[in-house]
Amino acid sequence: MSLVRAPKLIARRFFLKAGGAVTPAIERGVKPLLARILYIQGAGLKRKTLLAMFFLVWFAVGLAAAPDSAKQDWSNYVRIGAYGLKGGDAVEIVRRAKESGVFGIEVDNDIPGRYESFVDPTAKLKAIHDVAEEAHKAGNYAFVYIAGTECITAHGDQVPHTLAKDHPDWLQRKITGEPAIFGGGTAFWIRKGDEDVWVSPYAPEWRKQYMERVRQIAGTGIDGIYIDIPYWMTHFEGWEDTWASFDDYTVAAFKKQTGLDAKHDVKIGDFSDPAFRQWVTFRIQTFTDFLDEISHKAKAVNPKIKIIPEIYPGIEEEAVRVGADVYSLYAVTDAIAHEYEFGSGDHMASGRKPVDWFNYQVGMHTFRAFAQGPNGQDKPTWILNYSWDGDKVVDKREAMMNLAMSQIMDGANFWDAPGHSMAGSNDLATRKKIFSWIQAHEKTFYLPRSPIDPIGVYFSPETRNFYAKDFIASYRGILILLMQKHLEFQIVTPRTLEEFQGKTLVLPDVRLLNDSEKAALQAFAAHGRVVISGADATGLASSPNVVRLPDSPGKAYGAMMDKDFERASPDAEQSLFDSLQGSNAVQIKAGTLVATSIARTSDGHINCYFANFTGLRGGANPVQTPQEGVEVSLKGKSAGKGFFLPFMGEVQTVKGVKQGDGVTFTLPAISKGAVFWYED
Repeated sequence: MSLVRAPKLIARRFFLKAGGAVTPAIERGVKPLLARILYIQGAGLKRKTLLAMFFLVWFAVGLAAAPDSAKQDWSNYVRIGAYGLKGGDAVEIVRRAKESGVFGIEVDNDIPGRYESFVDPTAKLKAIHDVAEEAHKAGNYAFVYIAGTECITAHGDQVPHTLAKDHPDWLQRKITGEPAIFGGGTAFWIRKGDEDVWVSPYAPEWRKQYMERVRQIAGTGIDGIYIDIPYWMTHFEGWEDTWASFDDYTVAAFKKQTGLDAKHDVKIGDFSDPAFRQWVTFRIQTFTDFLDEISHKAKAVNPKIKIIPEIYPGIEEEAVRVGADVYSLYAVTDAIAHEYEFGSGDHMASGRKPVDWFNYQVGMHTFRAFAQGPNGQDKPTWILNYSWDGDKVVDKREAMMNLAMSQIMDGANFWDAPGHSMAGSNDLATRKKIFSWIQAHEKTFYLPRSPIDPIGVYFSPETRNFYAKDFIASYRGILILLMQKHLEFQIVTPRTLEEFQGKTLVLPDVRLLNDSEKAALQAFAAHGRVVISGADATGLASSPNVVRLPDSPGKAYGAMMDKDFERASPDAEQSLFDSLQGSNAVQIKAGTLVATSIARTSDGHINCYFANFTGLRGGANPVQTPQEGVEVSLKGKSAGKGFFLPFMGEVQTVKGVKQGDGVTFTLPAISKGAVFWYED
């Protein structure tokens, strides 16, 4: 073994045995130190001295590998409430926010989304400045709502100037030429007589003026700009399958980039058509670039301002249709607020069945993985979802707590809102209690989390783009199997593939991989196991480290769950579990309707998060059946302290019992949810 190669291998193997993660940057930093130790060893230094030096290097690597909580700021810890901002009401808004425990005040004062203020923003800019100033006086933060490509003109049927009347060339259009103009009743937020239009992001005059408004908003001192639904118009009735927009500006931009005429060279809706695939990719890149430009324009004025898009499509095919792909957008924004309905099931917490809750957990864990980037980058995930909307059977307070619990266990931030409104609360007293409890334990949920000994599951954005139905079914099924078996998992993306340090990586029906991804998989297969479920696009040669499952256990289990989730048993897919290596540093014994996740937090704790969905009945029963006898076993641990924090409860100490080569903790009963952590 050469002295050049040896330090890298020693660092990786030595540190992985200690439960850490070695990034390429860490390897580069520690490699010279280990090379020096090996050189000294060749000179005959005593073994004890060498061991001491190895320990010091390991300690240094451990410090470097731990997520850096110092990089976090207010956006990681928000407890969001929303308020309409009219002007002159800044003091009252901030007072009300403080009283209900809100930290991170959303104010609705849309400049570019209302044609009158898009033309003259003076009054609204002052109102934004005033609320930012008052929030800062109170030690709080505020961010302001603006529309993406939508613009409404009030009383458009009566006034002489509307956006559509003044600038018809700005509008998005169907391939038949029909403009994206709508009126009252098309959506609940469009009033009778109003004109609602959707603008092409390639309309140059509109985009120039839009970015100027962004600069002006940033100049008010506001802490964030919240961009609502920056989409291609494909979500109103009659527009779902249009794959718009085919306005002249967009068609010209596509022609310049690809050489193709979108109106004549593309088989719209045909994913087997290479030209349509280029159209799909172009549409996604358009809004990634649009948000990136907003960020640069705003930060040129206010470097600390946060750019936060609100996106309702999540990991499913809807993201491809509207062109707002949260995987791509996390790379160019500071946080994302997800209005996530996970493609199926009831979007109200009061109506969700256990299978809906598990699907929801998959979505949120995936968002948290999208928020991760190279070298420990970790951006916040905000969730704007709805708990209750007049359900006469389900207690709204229980529904609110179920929604909050499900989100914070995954590391996402809770935004309370009633019905389909952003502002207000279904029950203000309950919100105060939830926010107060989250604030008291915020580090437990929002300190950076890193893997310990995970099973990796690969999310392939390109496969999702072109084979969404099959890929998502397989991907979601694999993750739910791991959750129900209580195995530690890590969602791996193209941004984090090279840094993945688990022993097994599962590819769930991944059909498309680029050369960089293939090279990274080839390197991983040299020391780790690649499990290929269903389709195989890897090009990997057969070896003991490459396991090909002829069927798709995730897809098969998904079909079983859809039929009867509570009777579906993960043991039915034993072939998958037989193919896995690793994920045994932390072992959990619990029922299959308890979703678990495991991580090491940046304070050095081993944390186990439990979301209990046992006994829930959508529209009938929002109260869980408590789970008793849940056990956590830690391999290689003999001493230390265990702590248990039930959702909305207080921290309790838990005594461990020595068993074999580790220690086992039997937890108190888990009602809605809980966290267990271990301190050396």
